[in-house]
Amino acid sequence: MALQGVLRAGHVQIRVTDMTAALKHYTDVLGLIETGRDNKGCVYLKAWDEFDHHSVVLREADSPGMDLMAFKVSDDDSLDRFESGLREFGVEVESIPEGQQLALGRRVAFVAPAGHRFELYVDKEVVGNGLPEVNPDVWPDGLVGMHPTHFDHCLLYGDGVAETVKLFTDVLDFNVTEQVVSKDGGLIGAFLTCSTKTHDVAFIQSPDRGRFHHAAFYLESWGDIQRAADIIRKNDVSLDIGPTRHGISRGLTVYFFDPSGNRNEVFAGGYMYYPDRPTITWTEDQLGKAIFYYEGRINERFLTVTT
Repeated sequence: MALQGVLRAGHVQIRVTDMTAALKHYTDVLGLIETGRDNKGCVYLKAWDEFDHHSVVLREADSPGMDLMAFKVSDDDSLDRFESGLREFGVEVESIPEGQQLALGRRVAFVAPAGHRFELYVDKEVVGNGLPEVNPDVWPDGLVGMHPTHFDHCLLYGDGVAETVKLFTDVLDFNVTEQVVSKDGGLIGAFLTCSTKTHDVAFIQSPDRGRFHHAAFYLESWGDIQRAADIIRKNDVSLDIGPTRHGISRGLTVYFFDPSGNRNEVFAGGYMYYPDRPTITWTEDQLGKAIFYYEGRINERFLTVTT
């Protein structure tokens, strides 16, 4: 199957309140690699096995949170089609020409009903993954910290989740892999994919628009998740929960906070998704098992702390 349209989660731009502390966290602890800085003071980072220039942008600001999440699109025709579809859907759309951000081509930006800014793009500078393209080894030298392979997904809180899901499925061709419904059948949360992953983005219904719950980065195994927990403790990083396992996605996980209070996740496992797979539904009374399968309950901080 040839993937067309939206290919994957491309990058996330995160606000941090202390760039020096944030950089130490995202490079030394999480293990991302710095690839550039721009004239606005933003710092660009990537995971080691990503070929594109960046998957994380850090911007120093007065408060933490997420500025935007961006998705890579396969070709210009698809980008034009999505731009037209977004306008027809009724959201405000901004067309941003090439050269307005480091390493990026033209972009289409919009704010979803849940209050988050998203961008779509086709072109990003390719810098490679530190390995040759002929007879490579399985990883490059010099990796530090948790060294995830790639930026995986974001979980976002906001109102208007049902309308946001409709936008992503009807306009951008995402599929809903799993959902959480209330006792009266209302949508509490939805997990959406544009590829074969369990999810590229997820939304949880909340009265506050545009809130950022976490950005997740992919590790290869349960052993890597356990090692990440060791690194969290060794560096006195604020732990949220884990290591543990999700019911939703079946993923292995540990959650922790950057120095500004933004939540990070490192994630492994999960199932392979194909479009003929049915949507899995979780009921509100089983939310604890859905989120944290082993514990069967959720700590209050996980439900309420967003940036």
